Amino acid sequence: MKKVLIIEDNVDVRENTADILELAGYKVATAENGKIGLEKAIQLLPDVIVCDIMMPEMDGYEVLQDLNKNAKTASIPFVFLTAKTERTDMRKGMNLGADDYLTKPFSENELLEAIECRMKKHDFLKKEYSKTIEGVSQFIEAASTYMDLDHLSRDYSPQKFNKRDVIYMEGSAANSLYFIHSGVVKTYKSTEKGKELVTGLCSAGHFFGQLSLLTDTGKYIETATVLEDAELYEIPKSDFKTLMHGNKEVANKFVSLISNNLVEMQEQMVNVAYGTVRQRVAKALLDIHNQRILIDNEDKGISIAREDFAGLIGTATETAIRMLTDFKDEGLITIGSGRRIVLEDIEALEEIVIFG
Repeated sequence: MKKVLIIEDNVDVRENTADILELAGYKVATAENGKIGLEKAIQLLPDVIVCDIMMPEMDGYEVLQDLNKNAKTASIPFVFLTAKTERTDMRKGMNLGADDYLTKPFSENELLEAIECRMKKHDFLKKEYSKTIEGVSQFIEAASTYMDLDHLSRDYSPQKFNKRDVIYMEGSAANSLYFIHSGVVKTYKSTEKGKELVTGLCSAGHFFGQLSLLTDTGKYIETATVLEDAELYEIPKSDFKTLMHGNKEVANKFVSLISNNLVEMQEQMVNVAYGTVRQRVAKALLDIHNQRILIDNEDKGISIAREDFAGLIGTATETAIRMLTDFKDEGLITIGSGRRIVLEDIEALEEIVIFG
């Protein structure tokens, strides 16, 4: 049973509101002023708080501010209940983080709809979705319900791609967001001199193509090719736009789902910009090893074309090969059949990343 806390100094309003919610199936607790209400909120951790603004001891603004300081209560949906209708009061409440505003007198339907809406929002926002196609489908299903939409795709069919297949080219029309169920995909940009700068190595559970869909050009800003046989799911651009622009809460949740690890991407760019070639090679080897992508199951070696590895660290292929040979001579790696790379001294590679 969902719990609602009513903080209201007016006895009649407090009791009438409690009666309405109890008849609707909610478990209700009440408080006659802000100070008691704050104490009960921390103690009971209700699913929703309905709070008056003008009260003795503590007003509603102070209650909300204190709740936001406590990690256990900061995310509880909060509905202001007040006789004030001035725009400045509403603005102040919303700026403090209130989820909704009910003006007295209110109808039974207005109260129940406000509570139900906040419950639905809270349940949607607190749920975590796995980075699998099942998790993605569950998210889209929940988002469709949350936004009351019926045109979003619910079922997706896998598409199989072979090694070296081009999924899309830089400059082509950006029509889809892709999700990787299995395999490895490389994204890269081409320079004016025809060299490749690898912008990402994406494996199972990763999305790619999202930045292209956010640009105004309507074109892919990079090329995507398959490094290991892959099974991909395609999310249409129309669905992507709806999820990004249809509702702020849905958009925030969607961004967290599709963003992969932006911190790692930022570190990669900084590494390419400021790290020595020796540091960049060591970090790229460690990243591929730690992410368990492009790893051959037989000898645990990293299987990556030398030109792809060079693009990943932002240098010429010859330079990358020369540095890998140096690492081999130093006993940091071994290079086996098919030019597979096996890391022999991970600690030494980590020191190179830090100290050069």
